[in-house]
Amino acid sequence: MTHPTPTLRLADGDPAELAVDALIIGLHSQPGEGGALLPAAGAESIAAAFDGKLSSTLSLLGATGAPGEVTKLATLGTVAAPLIVAVGLGDEPAGSAPATETLRRGTGAAVRALAGSENVALALPVPGDADAPGVLRAILEGALLGSYRFGGYKTKPQPGRRDPVKNLQVIVADSGDAAAQAELTRAEIVGRVVRQTRDWVNQAPNELRPPAFADAVAAAAEGTGLEVEVLDFDQLKAGGYGGIVAVGQGSEAPPRLVKLSYTPEGVQNPKRVALVGKGITFDTGGISIKPAAGMWEMKSDMAGAAAVGATLLAVAALKPDVAVSGYLAIAENMPSGTAYRPGDVITMFSGKRVEVLNTDAEGRMVLADGIARACADGTDYLFETSTLTGGQVISLGKRIAGVMGDPATCERVKAAGDLVGEPAWPMPLPDDVRKGMESEIADISQTNASMDRAGHMLQGGVFLSEFVAEGVPWAHIDIAGPSYHTGEPSGYWTKGGTGVPVRTLLALIDDVAANG
Repeated sequence: MTHPTPTLRLADGDPAELAVDALIIGLHSQPGEGGALLPAAGAESIAAAFDGKLSSTLSLLGATGAPGEVTKLATLGTVAAPLIVAVGLGDEPAGSAPATETLRRGTGAAVRALAGSENVALALPVPGDADAPGVLRAILEGALLGSYRFGGYKTKPQPGRRDPVKNLQVIVADSGDAAAQAELTRAEIVGRVVRQTRDWVNQAPNELRPPAFADAVAAAAEGTGLEVEVLDFDQLKAGGYGGIVAVGQGSEAPPRLVKLSYTPEGVQNPKRVALVGKGITFDTGGISIKPAAGMWEMKSDMAGAAAVGATLLAVAALKPDVAVSGYLAIAENMPSGTAYRPGDVITMFSGKRVEVLNTDAEGRMVLADGIARACADGTDYLFETSTLTGGQVISLGKRIAGVMGDPATCERVKAAGDLVGEPAWPMPLPDDVRKGMESEIADISQTNASMDRAGHMLQGGVFLSEFVAEGVPWAHIDIAGPSYHTGEPSGYWTKGGTGVPVRTLLALIDDVAANG
């Protein structure tokens, strides 16, 4: 569905002598120098070739060095590449390199601006100290994710629409360095699975209904070494997965539960991590139907499950010393004569009984069964991610995920998100919110029993907490905003699915592998 992933390699030598279509360099602002611009580290030979006039020329073209700003300059033979693209990296850094997220976003913006080019080199600041691997990782990820474009469904070529860059090379001090090569290998794996997540999220909902989504995940896992289990509608009913069955029974495309499992070789009693993702392939709201405006974006309501599936694909390739299982709770929430109703009481996989008040609060129903199954299978940590509530967007905006769970695990999620540029903010699970979800006839109401919308993001977290086994460290990551980008491309985010929070989940797995 999407354009091919660009080839990516490391190179060393003088970037001024590279015969490529374009050369990307960094550019810093210097507020204390009267607005003078400073080429970033890695561009020294380029600046020398311009005989000290590179900064002033870029300034004449309007460059300011602001983060993510892209300025193009024809070289007219000054260096081997015919075009230089200067990307703003903000103020001159106090340390050896700019912040990794500044580099990641800047690289993505510059590479995207070079659509139509065959060969592009990046001469960006990669320090020669302990920060080098993290900096290189940010540049490589930004390049691969910024070059993404969903192929779409157009039947005719679009005039003026250019294909993304095909070949990328990143200039480093020593292209044969083992640590640098390891970062390249990792970036190719991570870039591939984040792009896969975006593809699944961007796919038309008539093409990715629950059986098709489950089949696509199973096909992607084939040959990776992952163990795959897919439960169909009859098996879900027989197994007591009342939440998934209730939500999915209104659609002619029946629900699925997909479990992907990775077990490290040669590791005695590895730590176990369970990932659970919401996979609502389309959400009409069911009987409690949504307004028509913007409903088409509900094809992205499976972004959590897409992220979990893709994370397991990366885990299979990266092979951490941690056992990881992913649970994708997949259904289509449709209104019909067989749909579940407000007022229904559903017996969940855990045995708890839930009074349904709003069929548009369907995500928590399928997730509760996924969470309970993960706990029944046994795990040391549980991370669940979903496009759960509009309250996340109202509270935290479209870039920052909301995190709820036990405080220590929420802080781990926040630290992992900060590390990879997918920010998350811990939110509380107040007792008064739980009290408002008391049901007169069941163990818990699915939403506030008086339909009070106050704190409805927190209501989702409180509900899910009821299905986590006692003593299991866990966190719920609400990605309603950051999983789908509706605005113009920005940094390494293109329009549509973003792939959040795949890189956060991988960072959490790395953290468990290193620290338990």
